Amino acid sequence: MCGPAGRSAAFLALAAVLIGCSTRHYRKSADKDVYRIIEQVEAQIFKRTNAFTIDTPYSTRDPKTILPAEIVEDRMATNRRVINLRDTLDLAVRRSREYQNQKEQLYLRALALTGQRHRFTPNFFGSVNPSASGDGNGNVDLDALKPEVGFSQAFKSGGSLSVKLINDLMRYYTGDPGTAALSVMSVDIAQPLLRGFGRNSDAVEALTQAQRSLIYSIRSFDQYQRQFAVGIVNDYFGLLGQKDSVRNNYTNYLRRVETRRYTEARAVDRVRQSEVDDARTQELNARIMYVNSLAQYMSQLDAFKVTLGLPLKEDLYLDDGDLRELSTAGLGAVPIDRDAGFRIAIAKHADILNAIDSFEDVKRRVRLAADKLKPGVRFQGSASYAVQDSTNSWSYHYTRFNPDQFRYNFGLQIDLPLDRLAERNDYRGTLVDFERELRQLSLTLDNFKERIDRGLRTLEQRRLNYISQLDGLEVARRRVENDTLLLEAGRTDVQRLRQSQDALIEAQNDLVFTMVDHLQARLQVLLDLGVITTDHPSFWLQDPLTATLDESQQGPPPLQMPDDNPIPPDQFLEPSS
Repeated sequence: MCGPAGRSAAFLALAAVLIGCSTRHYRKSADKDVYRIIEQVEAQIFKRTNAFTIDTPYSTRDPKTILPAEIVEDRMATNRRVINLRDTLDLAVRRSREYQNQKEQLYLRALALTGQRHRFTPNFFGSVNPSASGDGNGNVDLDALKPEVGFSQAFKSGGSLSVKLINDLMRYYTGDPGTAALSVMSVDIAQPLLRGFGRNSDAVEALTQAQRSLIYSIRSFDQYQRQFAVGIVNDYFGLLGQKDSVRNNYTNYLRRVETRRYTEARAVDRVRQSEVDDARTQELNARIMYVNSLAQYMSQLDAFKVTLGLPLKEDLYLDDGDLRELSTAGLGAVPIDRDAGFRIAIAKHADILNAIDSFEDVKRRVRLAADKLKPGVRFQGSASYAVQDSTNSWSYHYTRFNPDQFRYNFGLQIDLPLDRLAERNDYRGTLVDFERELRQLSLTLDNFKERIDRGLRTLEQRRLNYISQLDGLEVARRRVENDTLLLEAGRTDVQRLRQSQDALIEAQNDLVFTMVDHLQARLQVLLDLGVITTDHPSFWLQDPLTATLDESQQGPPPLQMPDDNPIPPDQFLEPSS
């Protein structure tokens, strides 16, 4: 048989097994379960799946090897990027900290579901309690090892099962394999028969809510992805509009310099000094406007770098081609009747779907609270097998199996509803919560109806303004050209030219910003309708709606004016006769 060294080696080997798998194994196991669950639920909700991972460049590294100095150095990195909007969206998905946070929240929600599911599968456990004794002469005896193994499991009926095996292995190591390994085997089972049965079980409800919460989270993350992409597009075009404004302001400054020089040249005999001073003042004001707009653009660009997750030391330049492409494409329309749009949003928008399902959750909680008012009737049973040898130690001999050593018991535990004050209060509270959730659902629906109506109205408002500003820009250009010729002919003064130049720069800036504002309003309406898709490389120019509408769903915008000409206000302000 084994000597002391051999037994020690055996104990060490057993201890190594008990340490378990590596942390890397556990991480991969968790990822595999979570990604599979997310893929399954996505297929259930959307009939499609997307590749999902929360891995980053740091994910495969040991956290203790990542020092603060490395992060500092990373944020001090210099680089030069010239990007268009498609590059920007790809960069944002890969680098945005907020986007990563949202992915990780979804991951953790799915991870929580794995824990709830695990309760309804066999949960194995094991422990070892080695003990030793000795005396002052240095004699040491290994008394017992006593490993304990078993499993427990919850059932969707509301019941539970536990099986346990307790062994005494020390006799095997001390030279008598015939004396046994198994000391005790026990089985315990419990099953509620009335209160807490089946779907009214707390464990079943926890699983149900975890499953539904994951559905809500996947819907919300899908909506977040759309909102995130639209937000990047809005920020990008907002920067391009500001960039165009900077150029316009610089051109305006150069015009004012030219005007000031022209008036100075004529100050000798044809222009009063006050006009020269006025021209100089306007030149300085134009310079201030240019410098301020440039500083504002650079500040907004830095904020955009933070949104993208880029180091602020990077030099980032935005391609103007997207603004030209937007201008060429023109103003997109959303030709939908507002009531039809609301019905589409109810069927498609994640926030509305989640609000409806949350309302159902509260109804379910009312049922669960009512169930707890019932009497408790619980079946409990247990069985065990144990053998005690002549030396009064627990042991088992495989060749001497004795069925007479089985013991069992079973019975009912009845909890009469004599005091249900706490349960009564909980039940009444769930009824209050139900009505509160009912009001919240109606508020959510009303808010979406208002958002859709306001969005369609805003979209038409900006389209009408854009048409007026196009005409206004042409008028402002002709006015500057005319006043410049009149000033050169001595038939007008610098102040009139200044006014026309002010009107031109305002018209130039307003036109670009109104075009960008119209795009943002259109994308927001499509978001509120729940129909926008962001997987197309130029989704901001696409129309995901018109081709799907039938004739009954199409309609004029709430602010429509025939032939784009203003109509009397009473048609909007007073009831029709």
